[in-house]
Amino acid sequence: MYLYLLILLLQLLSSTGASESGIVGGKIAKPHSRPYMVSLQHRGHHVCGGMLIREDFVLTSAHCLKDAYPLTVVLGAHNLAKEEKKSRQEIQVVHSHRHPLHRQYRQLTYDIMLLQLKTKAKLNRFVKVTGLPKKDGSIPANIKCSVAGWGKTNSNNSRVLGILMEVAVTLEDNSKCKSVWQKYFDKKQMICTCTTRGKGFCQGDSGGPLICNNKAQGIVAFNSAERCDDSRYPHVYMKIPFFMPWIKEVLHGYGANMSLNKQE
Repeated sequence: MYLYLLILLLQLLSSTGASESGIVGGKIAKPHSRPYMVSLQHRGHHVCGGMLIREDFVLTSAHCLKDAYPLTVVLGAHNLAKEEKKSRQEIQVVHSHRHPLHRQYRQLTYDIMLLQLKTKAKLNRFVKVTGLPKKDGSIPANIKCSVAGWGKTNSNNSRVLGILMEVAVTLEDNSKCKSVWQKYFDKKQMICTCTTRGKGFCQGDSGGPLICNNKAQGIVAFNSAERCDDSRYPHVYMKIPFFMPWIKEVLHGYGANMSLNKQE
């Protein structure tokens, strides 16, 4: 999936690159312990992660959208292979708001998108919105965070597990990210995590949230194209605080009258 992104980085970095990002080195999440998690699906197949930030909007990665690619948002899910009638909600995406600079620059930058839902999600104990940062600012290294998703558990898997996985990760210093990824890492709009013992995300987790201090600080973006558990390459995320002005602007145009920082 999203082969263009992988091919692009393989061409640019030779032996390294990005996979449209599943969880490596983690464990099965407690069912419904992350009620903001979203599975973006195309014709019943999981393609990306995401997070519910308002009853009618999901935040995810821009590269999760293809031209004329209808998406359905699945909320309240744990095991995608089961019906989960009690908890699950499925809502069509009626409009995508990809960051306007995503296509103008390298595909790795401005990789963020808001998806407008056809109907509002019904908030309950299975489905909740996630808190977002108030404003941009530096995020100290060594903070303990977590990332979750329904993607592969290693690069060699031919299919996703279908059960929500999670893993604890640690923020890496920007200087380390820059030294490894060089010009492909923009510290203004990106953050990264250590891949000690190969922990992190893999194919199928793009667009999912990096949670630090109970708020979504990042959006899964890219890692090594060859191996998700390659400890030489930090895993990279779009830095949500940097994009807060754009997020608020888009939501304001669609009747945003609730606090984005509210914890449900």
